[in-house]
Amino acid sequence: MGLDSLENNTLAEQLLDLAAKAGAEAAEVFQSRSLSRPVFFEANRLKQLESAQAEGVALRLWRSGRPGLAVAYGPVECERLVERAIALSDLNEAETIELAGASKQFYPDLGEPVPVEQLVEWGRAAIAQIRETYPEVLCTAEWECEAETTRLTNSNGLDCGYTDTTLSCYVSAEWVRGDDFLYVADGQTERSQLNPQAIAQQILQRLDWARENVASVGGRIPILFTSKAADMLWGTVQAALNGKQVLEGASPWSDRLNEVVTSTAITLSQAPTIGPYSCPFDDEGTPTRPITFIDKGVLKLFYTDFTTGRALSSGTTGNGFRSGLGSYPAPGLFNCLIQPGDQSFDELIATLGNGLIVDQMLGGSAGISGDFSINVDLGYRVKNGQIIGRVKDTMVSGNVYNALKQLVAIGQDADWNGACYTPSLIVEGLSVTGRGE
Repeated sequence: MGLDSLENNTLAEQLLDLAAKAGAEAAEVFQSRSLSRPVFFEANRLKQLESAQAEGVALRLWRSGRPGLAVAYGPVECERLVERAIALSDLNEAETIELAGASKQFYPDLGEPVPVEQLVEWGRAAIAQIRETYPEVLCTAEWECEAETTRLTNSNGLDCGYTDTTLSCYVSAEWVRGDDFLYVADGQTERSQLNPQAIAQQILQRLDWARENVASVGGRIPILFTSKAADMLWGTVQAALNGKQVLEGASPWSDRLNEVVTSTAITLSQAPTIGPYSCPFDDEGTPTRPITFIDKGVLKLFYTDFTTGRALSSGTTGNGFRSGLGSYPAPGLFNCLIQPGDQSFDELIATLGNGLIVDQMLGGSAGISGDFSINVDLGYRVKNGQIIGRVKDTMVSGNVYNALKQLVAIGQDADWNGACYTPSLIVEGLSVTGRGE
């Protein structure tokens, strides 16, 4: 499995030829192959090894300007797939046909695979390191190597592809102390190499901080979101930068281009060649490019696909992505980088003085409105610049947009949390409800 096999087969060419013969004036073929090898640990022991392979193809065509999308998994009956796409196009309204222009570019592979034996060794090493200090905890973990090959071909002469190999792990520790239950989890996603010692140390640090339960606090106090928890804030920001949300009038920043929308300490961008979520082109075949969306608090650009970019008269930014093979491209970010500050995590705690650290939370994202109310699953009280223990039965509520205007400090400890590279940060203007002393 790999790019060579997709590049050398003729399925895409057959589908494009059959679509043209069926009366389609334009068509594209999106092919995807993936192979994953996850390794599972449960209750501190290796539980199972798996191997999963998937292959799919999506044909999108336009006949009389009407779009039709059909998907097949595994072996493909080309004639049948074209017939389904044509039939679906008859049910849709005509639209402007927008396809990337002629180009042939097969990009170098991203990442390197590792053998299952290495994943097992990493998993055992991380669990052993955690239990050396806390033998009473139960660890669950998943370590995985996944390779995905993508090829996109269209009737304009576009033909591009690449293979992306990512390594990921997720480790959790459960600590039962009488009636008290503590759950701590963290993970990594990288290319070529994972660091079991680092993730074990992250778990151990959180177990140390949570060793003692202390009374929570209430009222409006400064909140330190760790890099893991800060991702909730950036999810709302990403939604507000989505060109589709702008078109629908849902983004509060729709008419705020070149205006200050956050603290001037915030710079948010995307980078096609940085991190485990980098990619050379979007799912419409447009090469991705470095873009700064927020520069020192000033809104510079919204991200778009072909359709949204045309409606906004800005053109595509190379951010047209599919949520699945059966989905049409829509605006999306492949990675999101928040520029770190210059304070270490210990310095952030000292800056916080008296407040709350939010590390893990229960509840969904804030959404486009920015309003949220979350239960703190794992949080720590800070008093006189020191972590004094874990808080329970605590809720934090507020508005993301307001909080990011009241940024107190931003850390240097940026880390990947999903496709977001974010540091820890301190904000004000949030309300805390907690069980008092």
